[in-house]
Parts: sequence; structure tokens; C-alpha cells
Amino acid sequence: MKTSRVDRKLKVIHRASGGKARAKKLGPYEIESLISPAEEGAATIYRIRIGPRETTSVSYHRIAEEFYFIIAGHGTAVLDGKKRKIAAGDLLRLPPGTTHGFITSDEALDMLNIHAPGCRPDRDVYFKDSPVPEGFG
Repeated sequence: MKTSRVDRKLKVIHRASGGKARAKKLGPYEIESLISPAEEGAATIYRIRIGPRETTSVSYHRIAEEFYFIIAGHGTAVLDGKKRKIAAGDLLRLPPGTTHGFITSDEALDMLNIHAPGCRPDRDVYFKDSPVPEGFG
């Protein structure tokens, strides 16, 4: 009998972010997975960095609710077509289906990103009227 992610016993995780071995460059995003697929339970968590003067493609999730916490920097979040200024200390909660993209200023944007249920670059990520960034599938 195959064990699902939800069935297996979850373990406490304590690790520092900044691990380059866990980071991937996907289009304008540098995405560091803080929970591996083998450790995944009900959510996924990433540290996301978007470099200065970047504009991301517009994406959405059909299943996952998504949270962004801005760690450093500032820029613009484009949520369902509406632009909102964002800065360090801000929280964004995006219900499933919310289209979103980011525009950075002259500095990078550093964010904590949580999906519940879990989401990966190859699972529950859809792009709206824009090219799919390299690495997403």
C-alpha cells in the first residue's frame, strides 16, 4: 500500500534559509524550497527573490491558497489586474484563482511564500496570457 504525504508521520524541521543547493532560478524568480517534496505535508513554503527591475508573468493556482510575507525590498503586486504597492512587513493572502504577478523597483524583492495545500513549480501553477517562465511545468 502506497503511503500518501498526509498519511506519513511528519517531522519537525529546523533549517536556515539561504541554501543555494535548494534554490532554483525559474524565470525572474529565485525560488528556495524550504520543505522538500519528501517532507511535504499540508503546505509548501519557499523563500522567493525577484531581482531589481523585473516583471514576472501573471500566474494563479486553482487549488492552493497562497500567502506572501515581504521580508525585504518593495515593489508592486498585480492582483487580479489591480496594482498594489508592497514593502517589507506586508502580508498578502491570495485565495485560489487570484491572478498575481510582481514588478520590482531598483531593489530586489525578498518574500516568504506559503501554499496550502502544497504547490510546486510542476503542480497547480497556471499562467494567464503570458509566457510560462523557464523551469515551470
